Amino acid sequence: MSSTEKTNASQKALHALGAINPDLGFLADLGRNLLIEVHPKKIASRTVSALTSQFEVRGCAVAMELQHFGLVVVESQALASASPTKFQRNRFKKWLGLLPSQIPFENDAKADRFLECDESGSEYVVPFQVNGEIKGAIVLALGEQESLSDADKQILDTATQIVAMSINLTARYEATLDTSINRAKEEHRKFTESVLDALPVSLYVIDRDYNIVMWNRHREIGIQGMPRDAVIGRNVFEVLSKYPKSKLSGEFDRAFRSGRIERIEQQTTDDDGATKHWMVSKVPMKEDNGDVSHVITVGEDVTMRVEAIHAVGRAEKLAAVGRLASGVVHEINNPLATISACAEALESRVAEGAFADSPDLEDLREYLGLIRSEAFRCKTITNGLLDFSRVRTGNRHEVDIREVIESSARLISHQKRGENIEIRIEADEVLPPVIADEGQIQQAIIALATNAIDAMPEGGVLTFRAHHLRKRILIEVADTGMGIDPEDISKIFEPFFTTKEVGKGTGLGLAVCYGIITDHEGRLSVKSNPGIGTTFSISLPLKQTKYRIAE
Repeated sequence: MSSTEKTNASQKALHALGAINPDLGFLADLGRNLLIEVHPKKIASRTVSALTSQFEVRGCAVAMELQHFGLVVVESQALASASPTKFQRNRFKKWLGLLPSQIPFENDAKADRFLECDESGSEYVVPFQVNGEIKGAIVLALGEQESLSDADKQILDTATQIVAMSINLTARYEATLDTSINRAKEEHRKFTESVLDALPVSLYVIDRDYNIVMWNRHREIGIQGMPRDAVIGRNVFEVLSKYPKSKLSGEFDRAFRSGRIERIEQQTTDDDGATKHWMVSKVPMKEDNGDVSHVITVGEDVTMRVEAIHAVGRAEKLAAVGRLASGVVHEINNPLATISACAEALESRVAEGAFADSPDLEDLREYLGLIRSEAFRCKTITNGLLDFSRVRTGNRHEVDIREVIESSARLISHQKRGENIEIRIEADEVLPPVIADEGQIQQAIIALATNAIDAMPEGGVLTFRAHHLRKRILIEVADTGMGIDPEDISKIFEPFFTTKEVGKGTGLGLAVCYGIITDHEGRLSVKSNPGIGTTFSISLPLKQTKYRIAE
């Protein structure tokens, strides 16, 4: 039998039941009508309508107090000519709090009635349970000469049980719905957290008490990361204790006060000396009234972007120096050569005794020495400038980097530069060859090593490393010297920038190295911790398709 056929059969059975016994038909109709309702107020409304039609009473009310709906009351007067009814909600709620007896009872005293009606003599109350506790009742207002028969009371008691079953089904439905809503909320929360964790930025949120309420996965990882469970609910100044509290507090206070997004550039140094650049955004979260309730902090790693900008700037400066060199270096070298030749000629005459009778002979020797040494110093600078204007083609062929490093280490050790310098070599036994100019690569490595030794005036360890990393060869020159100030890191490859004393450096060595490595389609980078040491890294591709062999 189909479901439609079953429904039709059930309806016929109910009609037949009503024809045999009207009271049973009333109860069957009530049960059928209540089964299609899921809201307590609609159940109460159908019940009141059915009871006022079934019983000759002055008024009727169904009242209940449910967890998800609060106090629900539906009342109706039975006769159009009867005076209006008024349900006493506070009295009913007080009665529920007293846990009255479960059996039906009559309210004879007017002061105790729930359903007030001027024409009623008493009221009949039938309590019902929801989830095992008395949470509601059906109330009938009777006239002064009216009363309910035992049969009426039995019908009313049965009707009350039907209502109670419907309300319990509704309560279960609401509980299931509430569980589904909570599950959906939890799934939405997890989805939101997954989205925030997937973002390639560090993100956390604080409230107006500066307590952390959100901390995404990227804020957990890295040198400065902390586990989410260890920070949620804690004060942000306590968690981020490495940052200056006054500065951090000022950033948050501006965001709470102004309600505007603020972007701040920051620079950090990892434990291994690598410099990181960050773009930190403070994003206020506003409520409907415009007040800022939370502040979102988003940290984006912009190291690659900043380094690319610096690389472009260095390339432009190198190009400018190259144009300068190609235009004026030869013009400068010519008068320098004349100055040097004149100084040397005068020194020869002094040595021959041409000025032996002069009282200023010693001053003359000193001045001529200064002229010659400074002229040669200028010559050194101009020769360095010429390196920018030359096309570095060289003799490019397959080069064994391990042999280049070992040769560079031997040359450095023979120069006897610095004292108490220990030289170490850490290189793979077998390294794939690179296409390069061996002399230029060695020039760059020796220049880096020379700088490293200068950074260790009290002695230290100079380490040459070479490793194969996928399609590149990584060369490192590391020292245990004084390190480089973080503010100078972005400027060390610029022409004429130097931290050495006047007369001890031209500021062209690292710029030349940068030019050599760039011409080989490689990368030159640096990591440094002040007081711990510095590591310069050269990355060269294993296969180069664009190079020229010198004739």
